Amino acid sequence: RSNGLTDGASEEGEPEGPKAPPPQPVRFGWVKGVMIRCMLNIWGVILYLRLPWITAQAGIALTWLIILMSVTVTTITGLSISAISTNGKVKSGGTYFLISRSLGPELGGSIGLIFAFANAVAVAMHTVGFAETVRDLLQEHNSLIVDPTNDIRIIGVVTVTVLLGISLAGMEWEAKAQVLFFLVILVSFINYLVGTVIPATAEKQAKGFFNYRADIFAQNFVPNWRGPEGTFFGLFSIFFPSATGILAGANISGDLKDPAVAIPKGTLMAIFWTTVSYLVISATIGACVVRDASGSLNDTVGAGALGCEGLACGLGWNFTECAQKQSCRYGLSNYYQSMSMVSGFGPLITAGIFGATLSSALACLVSAPKVFQCLCKDQLYPLIGFFGKGYGKNSEPIRGYILTYAIAVGFILIAELNSIAPIISNFFLCSYALINFSCFHASITNSPGWRPSFRYYSKWAALFGATVSVVIMFLLTWWAALIAFGIVIFLLGYVLYKKPDVNWGSSVQASSYNLALNYSVGLSEVDEHVKNYRQALLPPQCLVLTGPPNFRPALVDFVGTFTKNLSLMICGNVLIGSRKQKMPESRLTSEGHTKWLIKRKIKAFYTDVVAEDLRSGVQILIQASGLGKMRPNILALGYKRNWQTAHPQTVEDYVGILHDAFDFKYGVCLMRMKEGLDISRMMQAHMDPDALVAGQQASTVFQTGQGKKTIDIYWLFDDGGLTLLIPYLLGRKKRWGKCKIRVFVGGQINRMDDERKADWPHFPRMAEAAWAPFGDAVCLFCSIKRFDDLIAPFRLNDGFKDEVVVNEMRHDCPWKISDEEVNKNRAKSLRQVRLNEILLDYSRDAALIAITLPIGRKGRCPSSLYMAWLETLSQDLRPPVILTRGNQENVLTFYCQ
Repeated sequence: RSNGLTDGASEEGEPEGPKAPPPQPVRFGWVKGVMIRCMLNIWGVILYLRLPWITAQAGIALTWLIILMSVTVTTITGLSISAISTNGKVKSGGTYFLISRSLGPELGGSIGLIFAFANAVAVAMHTVGFAETVRDLLQEHNSLIVDPTNDIRIIGVVTVTVLLGISLAGMEWEAKAQVLFFLVILVSFINYLVGTVIPATAEKQAKGFFNYRADIFAQNFVPNWRGPEGTFFGLFSIFFPSATGILAGANISGDLKDPAVAIPKGTLMAIFWTTVSYLVISATIGACVVRDASGSLNDTVGAGALGCEGLACGLGWNFTECAQKQSCRYGLSNYYQSMSMVSGFGPLITAGIFGATLSSALACLVSAPKVFQCLCKDQLYPLIGFFGKGYGKNSEPIRGYILTYAIAVGFILIAELNSIAPIISNFFLCSYALINFSCFHASITNSPGWRPSFRYYSKWAALFGATVSVVIMFLLTWWAALIAFGIVIFLLGYVLYKKPDVNWGSSVQASSYNLALNYSVGLSEVDEHVKNYRQALLPPQCLVLTGPPNFRPALVDFVGTFTKNLSLMICGNVLIGSRKQKMPESRLTSEGHTKWLIKRKIKAFYTDVVAEDLRSGVQILIQASGLGKMRPNILALGYKRNWQTAHPQTVEDYVGILHDAFDFKYGVCLMRMKEGLDISRMMQAHMDPDALVAGQQASTVFQTGQGKKTIDIYWLFDDGGLTLLIPYLLGRKKRWGKCKIRVFVGGQINRMDDERKADWPHFPRMAEAAWAPFGDAVCLFCSIKRFDDLIAPFRLNDGFKDEVVVNEMRHDCPWKISDEEVNKNRAKSLRQVRLNEILLDYSRDAALIAITLPIGRKGRCPSSLYMAWLETLSQDLRPPVILTRGNQENVLTFYCQ
């Protein structure tokens, strides 16, 4: 039996009942969601109010050509959109989402903005068409509100406000309204076709309608251009917006049950049926109605009457007077409401006009905010994030609706349909050109995000569609085409420059990869030449032993300064330990190090290897880094400051790395700074990649302007000129541009070998030549003693025993220096002492000192003696010191002249 506490707890914690499931968003199939929506958007104001007029101007033949040209562009674009919609998971955002996720943000962003704007303007076009019809009805009953133009503005603004209210009510109400509009339009079509076979009354004949007649068809088959718009492309620009509703279904992709099926099927079916309707209406009305009619019942005439001209004379009507004066109010060329006049019951055509214009306006009013909302959420462009907020279960873009409403009202105030339509034509053509070109580009570059399953897509059809769209744009209005493409280039360039932190498989990135790969392979066919040093096809290409790059920022900045936009730079890191232990660390940190380089604006690659010790790891890097001719040939590393206190084997490995570099035909660039290079002890070592990037970037001397200091080069040996080249490249950069480059050559001028005497006249081209007389100078006693004290801990003190005994004595300590080695290398040691004195005298205030790196013979110079030379040579110097030695390959252009 339960005690009271248990009962109480159970009673208290008893659930109140199952919670109601959250409301599910409305989802549509391919018929209701795509086909009907696209057909309604395609059947717009142009169908009822301008297609008969275009038929009168261009004739039936050219009108069909205009229709088929428009449909060719839209069909190819429909195929491309179908391919995009089957390329992956589709969410809300319509055309923008489909393109940006398939082809990348660069193309998606520009297409999305332009398409959203074009749809906003299309709202105005369809609303003006509706207002124009209402105005005509008011005019027939002498009930104008103000005047014909202002009536269009008033009716248009009121109408778009009502449409905004329907849109704000939600997608479910909007879809119900679309179905109602669709039924009204179908009834109006049937009413029109029935009207063409009903015998014409006298009133209709007076307005130019005579039922089907072969002679009327023959006359209307050929063009009869009139007015400023009376050109083929002028009429094309007016008609084309009526074919542009093909993306209405794709634009609500987030509200479809299965977008990958619904978008291809519904879009292509909508294009087919609307094309048939356009062709049928153009042919039927062109076979029934003459171009000019007076509308007066008094203009009847007997057969064969004198002075009567035109086809209507044989039909008992004389429209000659108004036709000659071009004052006829009726006929295909003059009466925009010809379909209403031909139909069996005129008010049904008016209802069809209302349905077509309002449905198209409503579809555009919904499409533009949906596309714009997704674009705003991705934050590709500044200052638009405010419009990305969604409301309700369907995340309705209410702020986007308000913006679209404001744009539409602005264009409604133009109140001229023939002026608004060409604006839309250019922007839609531009969008279609970009969509088709994007698909083609993704296909030829094998973009990683481009794997459509739509079987009827063809990259060549997409290219043809893009080309045709661009050509038509320029044929319509060349200056408007330039403006449209200028906007696209600006938007595309902005995204390329800002590089948003998204990864959707960009076709632009794929193209860059393919270009880089092809050029890298192509470099294998390029012969090496000295001048290529300056053209970044060959050296200086640097492998920089940075360890984690953020630990040695000065070394990274130095090499990055002279390789930027010129040549290759790879930051190498050796992870010492077992693979099992170090591979997770490599995976964890490599991305963070790359981001650190990008944030620091260093154009370099990062790579790491796992090895048992530093030297073997560097050997792996030297042999494996690079691709083809894009391979490093200079090893850059920092000076080992702690060589006196470190384990002697690490010093042996360090000097061995220098010898390995020369063995692999690498040049060597060794850098020493007074305060040291490794700042890892001054900062907290982060293992988190994000923390590596977020951490504060340490500033170095190579990030600041150097003013009018000097770059002093001490060219001691002819190593091919690398000692001269690197400071010269550094001096070409903006921060070092004001520095004077001075070249110091050692020895007596009259003892210089013939080759360097020949080279001397070339130095003024790149620097100020100088001569430092340190070849035969006497070193200060204190400096010599300092050097002796430096090597004292490493001396073997063998008493000049023979070589066999010495080797036995230092069997376990090869870094020890025998007395014989001290004696044999005395002159070279004193040279380093004297060089340091010269550097302190001549270059104390220089911005940078570059010296030819002395070389110790492999197996003949112990590592400790060699490090003592480097220490003596570069000690007590305030400026950064660069010790450089080439691989004996000529790198200066005057060698080849």
